[in-house]
Amino acid sequence: MNVQRPESWHEALHRLQRDGLPHALATVVTSAGSTPREPGARMVITDDDVFDTLGGGTFEFQVIDSARERLASRALGMSLEAFALGGRSGQCCGGFVNVLLEIFPGSAATLAIFGAGHVGTELVRLAAPLPWQVIWHDSRDSAFTDWAEAQPRLTCRHATDLQAAVAALPAGSHALVLTHDHAEDRELVDALLRRDDMASIGLIGSKSKWASFRSRLTEAGHAATALARVRCPIGVASGANGEKTKGGNKTPYAIALAAMAELLPLVSTHERADQRGLDPGELRALVGQHPS
Repeated sequence: MNVQRPESWHEALHRLQRDGLPHALATVVTSAGSTPREPGARMVITDDDVFDTLGGGTFEFQVIDSARERLASRALGMSLEAFALGGRSGQCCGGFVNVLLEIFPGSAATLAIFGAGHVGTELVRLAAPLPWQVIWHDSRDSAFTDWAEAQPRLTCRHATDLQAAVAALPAGSHALVLTHDHAEDRELVDALLRRDDMASIGLIGSKSKWASFRSRLTEAGHAATALARVRCPIGVASGANGEKTKGGNKTPYAIALAAMAELLPLVSTHERADQRGLDPGELRALVGQHPS
C-alpha cells in the first residue's frame, strides 16, 4: 500500500505562491530554554490547512490562530510574535520563542476572460506573468490550447451555461467579453451588469456594435449609469490627448496588449509598508527581551 508523504513547508510555500493563494509563513527566529523546535523551524499556514510543525501543543495552536487572524484581516507583511512556554502558551517547557509571521495575500485580482479565440489566447499569455487568477471561459468543445492546462493561476472552464458561469465568478472580478458569437457577448454583458460587484467589464467590438448592444440592454432594464460601466471597444490605442485613435494595429496580439494596458490601472494592488522587513529598532527590542 502506498502512503502519501505529507507536503513539507517549502513544497507548500512553492505551490501556494505559484498558484497565488493566501498563506502565512511562520519561522522560529530566536528561542531560549527548553523549546519544542530550534530557530529556523518553519511552518506554512492557510485558512484551512497547515504544513510542517513548530513543535505542536498550545504554542503551535496559538501561532496558527494568530496567522489566520492576520490572513482574515489581510494584515499583510511581517510581525514578530513572542511566546512564553509556561505563560501565554500554558506549556511546561519553561522556555520562550519568538516567531516571525509573514503574510502573503495571494493573487492581486481575478480576471475572467470569455472567449478562447485569437485575442483571448493572447490575453491569457500576457496575463501569465502577473499575480492574477485567470478564469478562461468558452462554450465550444476543445476550444482551449494544450499549453493552458500547465499554466499556474489559470482555470479553463467549458461554459455552456453563461448565466451560471457569470454567477460563479468571485466578487470583484474584472471581466473581458470577446466570444465568437455576438449573442453570447450580449448575454454575458447582461449577466455581468446584473451583478453589482464586478470590478470592471470590457467588451470587444466596434462603436456600432456597442450602440446596438446598449439599445438592447436598455430595453432589458439596465440604466444608463450601469451601461456606463462597460468599456467598449477594448484594445483601441489612445492618442496623446487620451482620445481613442482610428485605425492602428488590429492584430490579435496588438488588441490584447492594448486591452491589458487599459486594464492594469483598474486593478487594485495590495498595499504594504515601504520597508523591507521589520523596523530594526522594533526587532532589537523584541528579540532582546523575554516575553512575560
